[in-house]
Amino acid sequence: MIGKAIRVLIALSVLAAAMFWVFTRPQPLPPDAMAGLTGDSARGETVFWAAGCAACHADPEAKDDDARLVLSGGYRMVSPFGTFVAPNLSPSPAGIGGWSAQDLANSLIAGLSPDGTHYYPALPYGTYAHMELQDVADLKAFLDTLPPSDAQSQPHELGFPFTLRRGLGLWKLANMTPDWVLEDAPTPQLERGRYLVEALGHCAECHTPRNAIGGLDRSLWMTGAPNPSGKGKIPGIDPVSLKWSESDIAYYLETGFTPDYDSAGGQMTKVIANMAHLSGEDRAAIAAYLKALP
Repeated sequence: MIGKAIRVLIALSVLAAAMFWVFTRPQPLPPDAMAGLTGDSARGETVFWAAGCAACHADPEAKDDDARLVLSGGYRMVSPFGTFVAPNLSPSPAGIGGWSAQDLANSLIAGLSPDGTHYYPALPYGTYAHMELQDVADLKAFLDTLPPSDAQSQPHELGFPFTLRRGLGLWKLANMTPDWVLEDAPTPQLERGRYLVEALGHCAECHTPRNAIGGLDRSLWMTGAPNPSGKGKIPGIDPVSLKWSESDIAYYLETGFTPDYDSAGGQMTKVIANMAHLSGEDRAAIAAYLKALP
């Protein structure tokens, strides 16, 4: 009887391991996903600023735009799971100099490295997954024009079991969805605003609470969240939390000044520095989206 129970236990363990291996397997984009797409670096610059690439991948001490275009990495993202360190994203051998547009698309949309390893969702591929492939091609074209950096990417500072990347396949199954939060975008402005906020701008990554495994709680979209560093709370920017007008929001995204003559602080200063590069129409679209949230 004991021998039979052991055999059943072994069989169940093997089955569980096989299921884990299947459900956590990397799922890259089709190999021809970027075929026929030609990148435009001018359009890619808009994608670059809207996606906030410099906010994480520039040197944390970079102050002006020239310095912020050197994507040497090093920004430290503190979380309950450990500290993630942004890698070198410059077009050098130490960065992504050898990457193809397909590699970049798999990184941003599928959350996979060129060798097929799961990336941690500190790279916000859960929202970048909504990116249009043409925007990825344009972004790659722009990244290739930036100054190279030889700075070596630093390892993340994580403890067991978060060092086991294979399990991130389950995280993706539980937390990634193709659905938009704002399902109805009846005007071109709202459609553009939804794309800028829910895809490129990944605003929810800071302004939305997370579940126990670090996924965004879509039922509390943009209602504010604890600061991952443990210092205070990131404010809500849904219509209930933020009473500003659309013009107030757009002006804040351009200048960093609030209607009360205060100014942006902390990490938001980097966001403003990015948003200031967008067109007035894009900032107005973001504001319209935020006011249209239920």
